[in-house]
Amino acid sequence: MKGLVWIVGAGPGDPELITLKGLRLLSEADLVVYAGSLINPEILRHCKEDAQVLDSSKMTLEEQVRVMADRAGKGLKVVRLHTGDPSLYGAIGEQIRALEALGVQCRIVPGVSSLQGAAAALGIEYTVPGVTQTLVCTRLPGRTPVPPKEDLRVYASTGATLALFLSSNMGDEAAKLCMEGGLSPDTPAAWVYRATWPDQRVGRARLGELGQRMKAEHVSHQALIIVGRCLEESRSSLLYDPAFTHMYRKPGHRDPEGDGN
Repeated sequence: MKGLVWIVGAGPGDPELITLKGLRLLSEADLVVYAGSLINPEILRHCKEDAQVLDSSKMTLEEQVRVMADRAGKGLKVVRLHTGDPSLYGAIGEQIRALEALGVQCRIVPGVSSLQGAAAALGIEYTVPGVTQTLVCTRLPGRTPVPPKEDLRVYASTGATLALFLSSNMGDEAAKLCMEGGLSPDTPAAWVYRATWPDQRVGRARLGELGQRMKAEHVSHQALIIVGRCLEESRSSLLYDPAFTHMYRKPGHRDPEGDGN
């Protein structure tokens, strides 16, 4: 292999939500190629003074691959900095294939996704006992198509929590498909614009009003849409029920810090 490129998840916006490993690699890198306006520039302050820092939004894929392969081939440390977590809509596959075709090895450092950032902003958990234990991450078709078998109506019919990426300009269509899939217009829905950024905004609506409310709030990009009963349901987990036993808690176990009453 001719060198190594680190693909690092920078987190959703808050510069403190990068992992310790990602931060170390970023601070050691000789070349950093970062995802333009999607990356909080505050995080770039951790780069070395003499590091070459390039905005990938102004580069073609070929230009990105060429410069990363060149620096990695010379034994320099290269970081490709992605927003959120690279595994979710990160478009890293084409970069990896192109780099590996040139003999460059790639390693991935996971990051915090806007998926987790949105849940934190809403104060929810996506998997609520007795309500849903399934989370579906998907998107509506745009310039990138969605396979026919992954139609949003199919997922809506399951009652699972739905997290819609890259679809914030299609609130009306998302609601329409969810209702055609069997969800009630009264199903709770929400959006989180620029999760964890300083200008983060959160909104809630019933599914039937989702598109209208998002338009009224001028939310048409960089927002995650959440649909499902997790937005209003809160039930206790069986894990902490006194009758629930596991390898660390046997029948009749009592809290050693309890008062015994």
